[in-house]
Amino acid sequence: MNIIKITCIFISLLFLNIWGCMQNQESNPSDAEPGDNLEKILESSIHLISILDDEQKATILLPFNSEERYPFNYIPMERKGLNIKDMTSEQRIATHNVLQASLSSQGYLKVTGIMRLEDILHELENGDLGFERDPELYYMTFFGQPSKQEPWGWRFEGHHMSLNFTSAANNGFSFTPAFLGSNPAEVRSGPYTGLRVLAMEEDLGRTLVNSFSASQLSKAVIMDEAPRDIVTGTDREVLLEEIAGLPASDMTELQRKLLWQVVKEYANNLKPETASVQLQRIKAAGIDSLHFGWAGGLNRGEPHYYRIHGPTVLFEYDNVQNDANHIHTVWRDIENDFGKDLLRQHYDTAPQEHGHEH
Repeated sequence: MNIIKITCIFISLLFLNIWGCMQNQESNPSDAEPGDNLEKILESSIHLISILDDEQKATILLPFNSEERYPFNYIPMERKGLNIKDMTSEQRIATHNVLQASLSSQGYLKVTGIMRLEDILHELENGDLGFERDPELYYMTFFGQPSKQEPWGWRFEGHHMSLNFTSAANNGFSFTPAFLGSNPAEVRSGPYTGLRVLAMEEDLGRTLVNSFSASQLSKAVIMDEAPRDIVTGTDREVLLEEIAGLPASDMTELQRKLLWQVVKEYANNLKPETASVQLQRIKAAGIDSLHFGWAGGLNRGEPHYYRIHGPTVLFEYDNVQNDANHIHTVWRDIENDFGKDLLRQHYDTAPQEHGHEH
């Protein structure tokens, strides 16, 4: 049996295993409701703010309508907000409680793994790049006072991370833009050799593209050479004019299942009840309208890029820098980044009562 046949059998078995897991997961939905999740986020946020001194509160609290709420970035830089380095142990625990209330165990492990990589980078680079690698240089910022009645939000941000939460009171909440990166993508020396914080984002995408026929691949490849970074960068709004790549409608049923598994890998960084709501929104817009675009090499170790783009959502993944050992990912909600759509609904339904202005 040649290597091509063995690979095809492996991919088919992987598809079937994923399909079976998905069927089991979808037949046993969580009993929790998104409102329960919001209540825990609210409680943990109020507690964190309550144990800060006045100077810290002045640093961490910004007005909800501040323009500072919209810029997001993932490079090493000083930010607005209170960084972990300036927190007491009790405050650090409270900050992690906000993250744990918001993220699934999978998401929380990715976030803390990315922070841990700063120590590994420090050892690898020996300070040669001229800026500090420090797992304590992550900043928490609140926009508005946490409340059930009024809009508010928080941002947790630092090198290779930007998590943006927005609550639109009774109209719901959002978690995008959500950026996670990993440098190195795979640790190749030292006690953490083999560690891959964002392994599934890479492996699932490559498995999908390698399942395509020649005709499918010709549609899926949107650029011969992978871009050096995610295409949308830190734009406030997704500005991609065209949805490019292979549409899910042109995939086999098993390939569509794997495409959906890639989407779920990103969504499942959130609590199950919250992820379920996000996935239902994407389904409502039409799974067949999702397009998978690829650029770069098909083999591990080669620079590569992919994106999943649909009417309401964009996922981007890039692994080009540092000899294709440096991952950037982002999840964008085209309609609702920074809670834009939910806030519009909130202001439309209660502008008089709360004194909102359009």
